[in-house]
Amino acid sequence: MKGIILSGGSATRLRPCTKITSKQLLPVYNRPMIYYPLNTLIKAGIKDILIIIAPEYAGHYLNLLGSGRDFGVRFTYEIQDEPRGLADAFIVGENFIDDDDVTMVLGDNIFEDDFSEDIKNFEGGGKVFAKKVSDPERFGVVKFDDKQKAMQIEEKPKEWISDYAITGLYIYDSRAVKAAKQVKPSERGELEITELHNYYLAKNELEVAMVKGEWLDAGTFDTYLEAQLLAKNKLQDKMII
Repeated sequence: MKGIILSGGSATRLRPCTKITSKQLLPVYNRPMIYYPLNTLIKAGIKDILIIIAPEYAGHYLNLLGSGRDFGVRFTYEIQDEPRGLADAFIVGENFIDDDDVTMVLGDNIFEDDFSEDIKNFEGGGKVFAKKVSDPERFGVVKFDDKQKAMQIEEKPKEWISDYAITGLYIYDSRAVKAAKQVKPSERGELEITELHNYYLAKNELEVAMVKGEWLDAGTFDTYLEAQLLAKNKLQDKMII
C-alpha cells in the first residue's frame, strides 16, 4: 500500500491567509494542517507517500517535511502545475503508484476516526467513506438502497439525492490510474473523483463505509476554526507525529 496526499490548489476561500503559503501548511492548533492526513497514513503503516503540491509553494513543503526520514517514511514530491480535479492525482502519481494499491487523503481533510484497519485489510477494488452532513450540495454524494449498499454517487448534485457526503479519503487498487485517464472534464473543467467511484461501483467493486467520528474539510474559515477545536480537544492523544 502506498499513500498520496493531494495538497495543491490555490485555496482562494482562505485568502488573505493563503496569499503567502499553501492552505495545508497553515497551523491547526499545534501542528501544520498536513500533519493530520500524514498521521492517518503513517498510523496505518504506509511507508511510501507521495505529496502533490503547487509549484509556488514547493520549497515550503521541502523545508517542513524533507525526505520523510524524521517521520520514519519516504516522501516523494510531484508538482501539479494547475488544479485539474481530484482524479488528476492518480495521473500525476502514475509512476509512483505503479502496480500497488494506494490510499489518497486530501490535505485539508481532518478525521477523528482511525482508518488503519480499513487500509491494512484492503483487498482490491475501491473503498471510500461517507458521513452524514447538513450541506451535501458541497460534496460528492452517495445514495444507498434499503440494505445500505451504495447505488448512486453524484458530484455536487443540483437536486437532493442524499445527505451522505463522500469524504476525502479513498482507497483504490492500481486500476485507478487507468480509470482516471478515462475521465472527461466536468462542466466546471475538473476531473471529478466521483467518476472513479462510479468506475468501481459499476463493477460492483466499491465499498462505502461510514465515518463514525468527526470529519472536517477545512476549506473555509468556519470549518478551519472547527478544525482547530477538533484538533485541540480530540486529536492530541491520537497523533503519532
